[in-house]
Amino acid sequence: MARMTGAKYMVETMKEYGVTHVFYMPMIVTKALVEMEKVGIGRIMAHSEKAAAYMADGYARAAHGPGICMAQNVGAANLAAGLQDPYLACSPVIALTGRAASMNQYRNHYQEVDHIQPFNAVTKYNAMVDSTEQLPLLLRQAFRTATSGSPGPVHLDLQSSNGSAIMDVEADLDVIVEPQFARVPPFRGEPEIAMVRDAARVLTSARRPIIVAGGGVASSGAQQEVVELAEMLSIPVATSLNAKGTIPDDHPLSVGVCGTYSRRCANQAVSEADLVFFIGSHTGSQVTTEWKIPAQGTRVIQLDIDPYELGRSYPIEVGLQGDAKASLRKLIEVLEPMGGREDWVAHCQEFVRSWRESVADKVNSDASPMRPERLCKEITDWLPSDGVLVTDTGHSGIWTGTMVDSKTPEQIFLRCAGSLGWAFPAALGAKCALPDRPVMCFTGDGGFWYHISELETAARYGINTITVVNNNHSLNQEKQGNERYYQGESGNIEELWVFPETNFAKIAEDMGCVGIRVEDPNQVQSAIQEALESNKPAVIDVISDIDGIAERAWTP
Repeated sequence: MARMTGAKYMVETMKEYGVTHVFYMPMIVTKALVEMEKVGIGRIMAHSEKAAAYMADGYARAAHGPGICMAQNVGAANLAAGLQDPYLACSPVIALTGRAASMNQYRNHYQEVDHIQPFNAVTKYNAMVDSTEQLPLLLRQAFRTATSGSPGPVHLDLQSSNGSAIMDVEADLDVIVEPQFARVPPFRGEPEIAMVRDAARVLTSARRPIIVAGGGVASSGAQQEVVELAEMLSIPVATSLNAKGTIPDDHPLSVGVCGTYSRRCANQAVSEADLVFFIGSHTGSQVTTEWKIPAQGTRVIQLDIDPYELGRSYPIEVGLQGDAKASLRKLIEVLEPMGGREDWVAHCQEFVRSWRESVADKVNSDASPMRPERLCKEITDWLPSDGVLVTDTGHSGIWTGTMVDSKTPEQIFLRCAGSLGWAFPAALGAKCALPDRPVMCFTGDGGFWYHISELETAARYGINTITVVNNNHSLNQEKQGNERYYQGESGNIEELWVFPETNFAKIAEDMGCVGIRVEDPNQVQSAIQEALESNKPAVIDVISDIDGIAERAWTP
């Protein structure tokens, strides 16, 4: 053992686990921040705790390893709120906070509320660190828990408001690192061979099977196996938003994203399947369109790393518990290629063809203000093979999930799992994890307003993302709902969903970034290229049609 401070121990441990950046709001673990500079770990100070959590989430998803966010006691509840997205997205984020010293607990300590309950709701593991000597046990446990099984956030609450009671104190400590927990997945568990053979039997006997690939495919890196299995058995493939890009959109077996943020053709294909194979996908409301697609009673096979998910929303004919990549490889090994599903594949592709025809006019529209469908076409055409697209929820998730085509397996698509405003800070985190790859954020003006202050953060640290703002000066996704409640009565309905027109390009310039305003669809490509070549954080402010409202998800 070596005599060292808790700060030195924490930083040496983080370094050995491959952490390159941390995201924080001051003041927290200040002595550790000093140590980080010595070993080259980037310290990204955000403008809010939620933004710091979102940055760590984007970093974790892009790096396939733990992202670190930190805040002192007064910001702990805000940091917990920011963990909702990585919790819903199964992202390995480690949150560190300070709390009042033990003697000051239960006495109305200044600026502090209970930390246990907020973090219990959004973490897999939530522990208090009361002494420096506990760090080796609890910090290693944080890395293990965040990355193991179904990944997810964990929380360590350090004694004293800024963690100094743990960080500044010396103890005899060993830096012990378990390298497998630096990446997701640390283990590749496989199901029993008898269950694999059962799944193979059911798959080959179905007349109209379909695969629904979820986020577990992306975290496992099982995209190749999904496509190989689909090609072996002539099975169409739909994906959740979390798994967009699993199969190129122009592949003859691809039907697109299904669920509530979906292409009509994907929902149509899943609805007519006589067997659905969920791979690494929660069977929650979004991917199943409120549990309508597939219909209850449809035969289901489900593969998931988390046994708790097997059969959770749909009774399963076969359940496979294991890592997606390893389990699919085992399944492929017991199967033989088969045909005989030409009519079913052709039927699904007719759904795809019909959908593409129905949106072609908008996709190719030269109208100004711009149609969002046309904007997505321009992004599709520009996004390079190593591009990373980070998108917000709401309309941003719908537009990019349905209208941006994934072209190569190397492209990365990261989507907001919960809270509007996530995408821009998350894109900054993703860029920190992948500094040599082009990272584009797609958000609406409503989403961008949440954390627009982080433009200054991007400029301060030289985090050169490209942010495309679909600027219709509104939350137009809310228009129809508000109109429904007004029921034709007179009144100021626009007060509920319309913003003043804002020039985000000018704001970006004033905050030290590049700002480009685009009103003509034919200017999008050149604007993106200008942003890329500027070597600065850039905002492309696209003036879009306020009536550009996405269709509701198709249901039978």
